Amino acid sequence: MAAVSRSRRASAAVLPFPDAGRLRSLTLARVLPSGRALLVGFALLGAGVLAYVGARETSLFALRTVKISGAPPRVVAHVEQALSPLRGYSLLALNQGEIERRVAGLSDVARVSFDRDFPHTLRVFVTPAHSIAVLRRGASAWIVSSDGRVVRTTGLFAAPNLPRIWVARSVGVEVGMPLADADADRAVHALAIVRGAGFGRRIAAVRATDRELTFVLAGGPEIRCGDATSLRLKLAVASRMLPLVQSTSGYVDVAVPARPIAGGNPKVAG
Repeated sequence: MAAVSRSRRASAAVLPFPDAGRLRSLTLARVLPSGRALLVGFALLGAGVLAYVGARETSLFALRTVKISGAPPRVVAHVEQALSPLRGYSLLALNQGEIERRVAGLSDVARVSFDRDFPHTLRVFVTPAHSIAVLRRGASAWIVSSDGRVVRTTGLFAAPNLPRIWVARSVGVEVGMPLADADADRAVHALAIVRGAGFGRRIAAVRATDRELTFVLAGGPEIRCGDATSLRLKLAVASRMLPLVQSTSGYVDVAVPARPIAGGNPKVAG
């Protein structure tokens, strides 16, 4: 019996066992795709690329219709005219940069985005640049948009509800371009904050520098804000102080919101 046991152990000891290299090769062979599978995959990829290139270069997805939303009719007409040369282009070839480049010169457009509606429609979503002030330079006047661009020329007494911003005669003004005067640009940005804050009093004019910002109210006093920091807070404080100023030539100074000053009324101490 001992001899039989030794014989079994001996025969078991000589069974072949694959080395590590062979095991690794067997494992990779099971995991990696076969050469035929690789050829099929590359063929499908190549076919997809060719189909995409073909669609870009042919009329399969040619632009025929542009649908614009989010803007009033006049702005829609401007955008349609700016994008009309794109008709016939493949929808696949259009990108955000191309759309923005086409409408960059439109002073009444703040932002655009788009979506492709295959096979032939481009949907454009427009955020209009709202008129926010009348820019005055001597006897000339222009409408200015909320993003600080000159929209169009206008009459001296047009848009009476819009605030006036004055610039020196030496300042250049060009329709469709941003304001060239830094102080006028500051005034426009301040008016945009006023609009967002829901300030209830109509502003007739704005004066702005890097250190001083003043709103002249229609038929009423001035609001002197110091610089443009914490402007929403200053406007809230000014709203509560305005009833104390009875003189149309008076003012409310909120440069330091914690210590507002009402001037122009003998009954109110500074």
